[in-house]
Amino acid sequence: MHSLTGAIGRWASSRATEVAIVDGSVAWTWAQWAIRIASLAAVFRSHGLTPGARVAILGQNSHRVIEAMYAALWAGGIAVPLNWRLAPPELADLGRDCEPFLLVAEEEFEDQARALEASVPSLRSVIRQRDYESLIASAEPIADAGRADGDVAFLVYTGGTTGRPKGVMLTCTNLVMNARNSVAVLPFDNGIVHLHCGAMFHLSALWRVLAITLLGGRHVVLPRFEVNAVLDAIDRHCVTAAGFVPTMMAALLNSPGFSQEKLASLRVITYGASPASDALLERLTRVLPGCGLYQGYGMTETSPVVTFLTPDDHTPGNPRLRSCGRPVPGVHVRIVDASGHPAPAGAVGEIQVRGDTVMKGYWRQPELTRQALADGWMHTGDAGRLDEDGYLYIVDRLKDMIVTGGENVYSYEVENAIASHPAVAECAVFGIPDDKWGEAVHAVVVPKRGAALDSDDLLAHCRARIASYKCPKSMEMRTEPLPLSAVNKVLKAPLRAKWWAGKERNVA
Repeated sequence: MHSLTGAIGRWASSRATEVAIVDGSVAWTWAQWAIRIASLAAVFRSHGLTPGARVAILGQNSHRVIEAMYAALWAGGIAVPLNWRLAPPELADLGRDCEPFLLVAEEEFEDQARALEASVPSLRSVIRQRDYESLIASAEPIADAGRADGDVAFLVYTGGTTGRPKGVMLTCTNLVMNARNSVAVLPFDNGIVHLHCGAMFHLSALWRVLAITLLGGRHVVLPRFEVNAVLDAIDRHCVTAAGFVPTMMAALLNSPGFSQEKLASLRVITYGASPASDALLERLTRVLPGCGLYQGYGMTETSPVVTFLTPDDHTPGNPRLRSCGRPVPGVHVRIVDASGHPAPAGAVGEIQVRGDTVMKGYWRQPELTRQALADGWMHTGDAGRLDEDGYLYIVDRLKDMIVTGGENVYSYEVENAIASHPAVAECAVFGIPDDKWGEAVHAVVVPKRGAALDSDDLLAHCRARIASYKCPKSMEMRTEPLPLSAVNKVLKAPLRAKWWAGKERNVA
C-alpha cells in the first residue's frame, strides 16, 4: 500500500523519542508529532471535513504548515498548498477553482485569508494561527483515514511563468514512488537531517518533506531562504542534506558570513530549476569536498523527479555537467520529434515521461489532461536530447524556442555563451518580433557590479562561441536584477511583454 501518513504512525512507535521536526525554538519528537497531526485531523473533521474535500494551506514554511498538510490526509481530505506570493485576486481564482472546505492560514496572511473568505463560496472555516495550538490541545486524536494508492493526496498548482496556473492532481502512489525512486539514487536514510527553506507550495521543496517523513529522518524548517539563517541552521543543527537552486548556492558562497566550517556537516546538496555554471560547481566541489552534488530535473506533473546527475559526473570539465543526468529507477524518458515519433540519440525533440510518478491529471480540466497524457506519456513541453548513454540534456522550453529566418535557436545555448563572459552577472534570452526574420534573438543582460561591459564586446564574445545566427541581434543592459519566480527561476514573461504587446502571437 502506498501511504504518505502511515509512516508517521510507524515512526511514532519505533522512533518515539527521536526528534522529527525542528522549527526555530520548537522541536517535536515522532510521538509528539503524530499526536499533533492526529489531533489537527480531528479538528478538521469537527468542522465537517468529508473524504476528498480540499484543505487549503496558506503560509510560509513552518511546522504548522507541514502538520496541516499531513492532517488533511489523515482526516481523509486533499491538501492544497497555496502560493503565498500571489495577490488576493489571484488567490481567489485558485480558491474558486479548487473549492476548499477549510483554510489554514498563518497570521501574516490575515488579509489574504479574509479576501478568500469573502470570495470563495465553498470555504466554510478558517483556522488561524492564533487559534491553532488551543484547537490541537482541545482535540482528541483520531485514527488515520487511510488515504492511499490512487487517492489524490495533493492538489499542487503549477508555478508556470505563463498562462493561468493548473491544479495538478498527485496521488499517494505518485508521491510515494517519487520518494522511492529518488532514494534509490540519493544517499538518504533515517539518519538524515534535512533543511527545508524552499517554498513548499512548489513541489521541488515539498517532495523532500514527504520523502524525509517516509524515511523517518529529521526536518529542520526555515520560513524562507535567507543566507544568514541558512548558514546558521546548517551549523547549529548539523544539517546533512539540503535542496537549493543555483542562485541560492551562489548567495551562500558569496556571503560575508560564509565559512567552510558552517557547512561542514552537509553530505548532500540537490539542486535544479536552472543550470549552474561550471565556475559555481567547481567552487562548491572545492569548498565542500565531503558533500555530494546531485542535479535534478523534473516538473510538478511528474511528482517531480525525472533525472539526477550524480557526484561521479560533477568533475571539472566533464561535458556531462551540461546534462541533468539519467532517469531515476522507475521513470522512463523518451525524445519525440515534431511528428510524434521517437527520435534517435542526440536529436532534439520534446521530452516525454512515463512511470508511476506521472500525475493523475489536471483538476477539472479533462481536455488538458488528455493532451498532456496522450499515448500514455507525459508531454513535458520541454525540448531536450538523450545521448547514447542515456544522459538527458535540456535544450529549452519548446515555447521559448526562437524561430528566426527559418532557423531554430534555443535560448539556453545563447544564455550559456553570454553567461561565460566574466563581466556578466545574469542574462535572459528570448525572441522579439522582427519584420524581416519573424523573430530576432534578444538578450537582457545584468553586468556584474562595477564591471565595464558594452554590447559590441559581448557580441564578439558570443560570436566566438556560437553560430552567428544564434547571436543576439539586440541587447539591453540593466542594473536591477532579473525578475525571479518563487523558486528563483528567471521570469521571462515580464521581460518579453513590452515587445509582444498588441501582437496576435505572444511567445510567452
